[in-house]
Amino acid sequence: MKLTEAEWQIMNALWQEHPATARDIMDRLPAGVTWAYTTVKTLLTRLVEKEAISEVKQGNTSVYEPVVSQRKARLSAFRSLLDQAFDGAIGPLMHFLAEEKQLTAKEKAELARILEREAHAKGG
Repeated sequence: MKLTEAEWQIMNALWQEHPATARDIMDRLPAGVTWAYTTVKTLLTRLVEKEAISEVKQGNTSVYEPVVSQRKARLSAFRSLLDQAFDGAIGPLMHFLAEEKQLTAKEKAELARILEREAHAKGG
């Protein structure tokens, strides 16, 4: 599933606390996001169509719940990035991350620790 930047904003707000109404979600959007109620409703409708969220009517109000977990959505986005930017290969991605100048020494060390921990966990 591919989410747009705006859809990620909605999903992040919904993952924070759910079930939620469109107004609840609007209240949780980052400070710089000043969408109209109709924009939020349009985005919610798209997310329902993509089967990322569910919609249940309670009287005149729609209540939304995530169907897709944050982890699953992140994995899908990561795989898409990996395919598009690194031809699906992890090696070039790891090389890129290791050489990325914006990563601090602490972040690089943390990346190395994660990889080491995973290698030991898988017996490799």
